[in-house]
Amino acid sequence: MHIIDMRSDTVTKPTPAMRQAMYDAEVGDDVLGDDPTVQRLEELAAARLGKEAGLFVASGTMGNLICLLTHCGRGDEVILGDQAHTYIYEQGGSSALGGIHPRPLPNRPDGSIDLATMEAAIRGADIHFPRTKLITLENTHNRCGGAVLPVSTMQAVGELAHKHGLAFHLDGARLFNAAVALDVDAKELAAPCDSVTFCLSKGLGAPVGSVVVGSRAFVEEARRSRKVVGGGMRQAGVIAAAGIVALTQMVERLADDHANARRFAEGIAGIPGIALDLASVQSNIVIFEVDHPTVSPQQLVDVLWQQGIWTFAIGGKRVRAVTNYHVTAEDADMAARAVATAMGA
Repeated sequence: MHIIDMRSDTVTKPTPAMRQAMYDAEVGDDVLGDDPTVQRLEELAAARLGKEAGLFVASGTMGNLICLLTHCGRGDEVILGDQAHTYIYEQGGSSALGGIHPRPLPNRPDGSIDLATMEAAIRGADIHFPRTKLITLENTHNRCGGAVLPVSTMQAVGELAHKHGLAFHLDGARLFNAAVALDVDAKELAAPCDSVTFCLSKGLGAPVGSVVVGSRAFVEEARRSRKVVGGGMRQAGVIAAAGIVALTQMVERLADDHANARRFAEGIAGIPGIALDLASVQSNIVIFEVDHPTVSPQQLVDVLWQQGIWTFAIGGKRVRAVTNYHVTAEDADMAARAVATAMGA
């Protein structure tokens, strides 16, 4: 059976170039600071985002945690969206391990947070309150359907944060998807941020890893935070090599994933029982609702699964499908036809 795996863009297998690079990688002990391949990846990542330094980490969740631990102390507060990956899907790690207090604010459908609401949430000097130290955003925004935050939004939030003496962190797990969708340099999106985490293991196709970037002083402290959460890796150049290929060969082709997501979305948008706003499809994530008297979201997912088309029911009436470099235009068409057949049945 031909499998069309649209559960996530994390499911990609390494490209042949990545496998060769991993085989050939020159390695050392990264904890001791002498893995040359890791160093090349960190330098490349920092340069791509216009920052002074980078830090290779095992995952996006680890990267976000390390950044929050570095920016905030115990009892400090972080402002973030109520639909943020950091808030919903990272097991409350910043609270559990760092004693950091989250202040969730409503995410709008486009992934943004109202600036006036954000400013009003910043705590004053009253000793009854935790001290606000950090604002975080997510771009693209996973639970908002891969919504893309424009440069103007990033700049406005950065200005607000710095006006009040706060740091600004970006969960940029799919930041390069945002840059490609907007046709801007990723540096422009990262410029207002004091720290950024981005994933190599999503649309860029590497098997493992994320990178944290920021100022040299911030990254030096973040390296300490990485160590305390067990993130110090030894001959990590073996996997960093694939990350170098991801950054040098896999960014521009993200446009193909976006086109295929749009193709799939257009194919299902008119199906009775499917609710989907095509304007919400901005990158490689398609979230649609199943509103049918006899077919539930999980039933649809189960029927598609039996046909080799893998998606996720993500709560309520919603189903998520994510394109990646294994999903072709023909696959997108086939998946859309399968949804139509399943809903008709």
